[in-house]
Order: sequence, then C-alpha cells, then structure tokens
Amino acid sequence: MPKQPFFQERNWYAIHTYAGYEERVAQNLRERIKKFKMENKIFNVIVPKEKVIKIKDGKKKIVEEKSYPSYVLVEMIVDDQSWYVVRNTPRVTGFLGTGTIPIPLKKEEVEKILKKMEEQKPEYKFSVKVGDLVRIIDGPFKDFEGKVAETDPQRGKIKVLIDMFGRETPVELDSLQVKKL
Repeated sequence: MPKQPFFQERNWYAIHTYAGYEERVAQNLRERIKKFKMENKIFNVIVPKEKVIKIKDGKKKIVEEKSYPSYVLVEMIVDDQSWYVVRNTPRVTGFLGTGTIPIPLKKEEVEKILKKMEEQKPEYKFSVKVGDLVRIIDGPFKDFEGKVAETDPQRGKIKVLIDMFGRETPVELDSLQVKKL
C-alpha cells in the first residue's frame, strides 16, 4: 500500500530547507530529478525571489531577495517515488504539511508568487519603519529629529513628523535623507 496519497494532478508544494541553502537545494533537486528520471512527475523547482531597492551607505542598490527564506517551491505529482526523491534531497527538512503528507499550495498563491517574480520594477526596502526615531541628514531640514509616520516603498519616500514651531509637522523625504537613531 502506498504511503503517500496519490494525486494524479500537478500541484505546487513548498519544501522547507536549511536557512541559506535554498539555491543549493534547488540545484541538487534538479540533478536528482534527472538522475532518478523523474521528469514526468517533478516539473519545476524555483526559489521565489523579488527585486528590491536597498539603501546602504547612502547608495541605492537593486538586489534580489528571497521572498520566503528557507523555502523552495516544487511543481510535482506526489507519489511514493517523487516524494522520496524530494524528501531525501540533502538539506531538505520536509514538506509544508501535516506529518509526512504534503499539502499543495493554493493556485492563487502560486500565481501571485510567480507574478511577483516576473515584475521588473523593484520596491524600496527601508532600514526604518513606522514609529522609528530618525535624524534628517540632508536637505533643508538637516539635523532635525523626528518620528517616521509613513513609508512609501513604490516611490522610496518617507514621511517624518518633526517638531517645528512647537507642533509636529509632516515632512516628505527621500529615504536617503534619513538615518535611524
């Protein structure tokens, strides 16, 4: 009797890996698929990533970041052999699911992840968040201190509340103009 419920249809599954080994796991799994001739049961292996703009040392850089650290997505038909190939790939700790039975991801979730990976326009990634105290390091409000009220990742802008004339005044700044206290 098979250990895995046999699904005749292709589904996406999330497999959990050791932190920082997602790329290596994906490469090892692709090699194992060829070695064990599982191309008819395991179809795609991806490490979900997105492009983000990070600001480090006052410079903007576009970098690819893992959307779901420690996870790799696999499109496959689950049976005992395909489950064994994936589960016994080095640095794989298991499938997302209960016990030994993997639970497929919802199609809408996978479509959303794949669409986000295809997007070319990166978002800003800030080192500050709403509520953080910051010092303005550039522009007409240089050396003022304030509290972050809003962040706009699409435009790379931050709204900071500064004390001016005895009351809090919102000021919109480029994310490069502030430094976390």
